[in-house]
Amino acid sequence: MSRLRTALERYVGMRQGLGYKYHGPARRLSDFVTFMEPRDAETITMTLAMEWVTSIGRQPSWSIRLTDVRCFAQHLAHFDPLTEVPPRDAVPPARRAKPYIYSDAEINALLAAALSLPPANALRRWTYHCLFGLIAVAGLRHSEALDLHRDDVDLDQGVLTIRESKFGKTRLVPLHATTVAVLSDYAARRDAHLGAPRSPYFFVAERGGRLLHQYVHRVFWRLSRQVGLRQKGQRNGPRIHDLRHRFAVQTLINWYRVGEDVERELPVLSTFLGHAYVRDTYWYLSAVPELMAHAARRLDERWEARS
Repeated sequence: MSRLRTALERYVGMRQGLGYKYHGPARRLSDFVTFMEPRDAETITMTLAMEWVTSIGRQPSWSIRLTDVRCFAQHLAHFDPLTEVPPRDAVPPARRAKPYIYSDAEINALLAAALSLPPANALRRWTYHCLFGLIAVAGLRHSEALDLHRDDVDLDQGVLTIRESKFGKTRLVPLHATTVAVLSDYAARRDAHLGAPRSPYFFVAERGGRLLHQYVHRVFWRLSRQVGLRQKGQRNGPRIHDLRHRFAVQTLINWYRVGEDVERELPVLSTFLGHAYVRDTYWYLSAVPELMAHAARRLDERWEARS
């Protein structure tokens, strides 16, 4: 084992010991060490680090890879003074994708299309109908919905427990009674279809195993083409994650329309969504024109009240 890989194992162990999952960075940094080893490089240099960062894909993956290797290099620099740490601005900044805000009609069409998935007597049509519907009405990350265990879905109390999400935090998400009814119906269909539970997960594949991310995305792309949200072969277009964006934006718009103090309520939405910082929730105000218009009108009203 190379000295660099040994250092990586210690580094990953340290990060995970502090409570971080660190699965994604650990996998990418393992790829980085695999890149370094044939070059007999045991010290990170600016040249080699940037060659690896830009060797695959494009933005925003470059920024993610740069962050990973910078953090690793900063750690190693404490023990090896020859380590070079790439600067934060070594690649052009990634632009955050503009959210696609679904209309009610588009969401209804997507969920109706899920119920038409073949075969007619299979569980999958109900699985995807409920999965996409839950993300839309509860604002979950799709990974959080897929990671839900049976014990995390309290249908008696109408509460989801989201465990160790993106930032390693656990939160409770209350559900509307209509959502509880739909999830209860799915759970009954799932249990009748499978008999004995074959996995701890709430949403399951046809034979009871865990739903895999890549298959969920394939089904979503198929359904979104079917209802006209993207053209055949089109790579860009509305994403599953945009269902979460739509929830956040619709919540903010509803608050503006009924006269709520949005700045006061924003931390509530931030907590509900599982954001690490309120500034991540503020982003929606600048990313969606209708919210910008509402915010501008509210600011004008405040200035008029003071004059």
